[in-house]
Amino acid sequence: MTVTLDNLIESLRNELQQYGEMLALLDQQQELVTQQRTDDILHSISAIDIQSAAIQAARANRQLAQRNLAEQLTQPAGSTFAHLIPLVPQPYRPLLTALVQENNELLLRVRQRAQQSHLLLTRSLEKMQRFITTLPSQDTTVLTRREHSRTAVVEPASPLYEAIV
Repeated sequence: MTVTLDNLIESLRNELQQYGEMLALLDQQQELVTQQRTDDILHSISAIDIQSAAIQAARANRQLAQRNLAEQLTQPAGSTFAHLIPLVPQPYRPLLTALVQENNELLLRVRQRAQQSHLLLTRSLEKMQRFITTLPSQDTTVLTRREHSRTAVVEPASPLYEAIV
């Protein structure tokens, strides 16, 4: 049982680390949005996608370790930590309880920060779309200016933005 518990503890620690890294990425992304560093924001989105995959892998690994513990304790595969922890040897209970609690708290913080980032990005996109709608369309734009006593007609070569998807 010691190996099974050690694997579970390691998987809980790994999951905790992945949540912590995601929280740091989301904090960084919020800073980039407030600084309006669009190129860096795109890179942060990519990093968040990669970290999301790492979290899913860590969670799957932890769930497997949790099922293995349940099996060793002859409990149903879907047993919760609240059900399993009282069944493990006493010396492991405080550590398992603390790791599960920290994971749950950090997951909650990650969700909150992700919602905040989503809101910031949505507002930024809305501002950009409002800006774009205030620009005259390419078809109707004709700029005139006086240049050496004659009028020159200047048409823009291409629009500022083709589309925002």
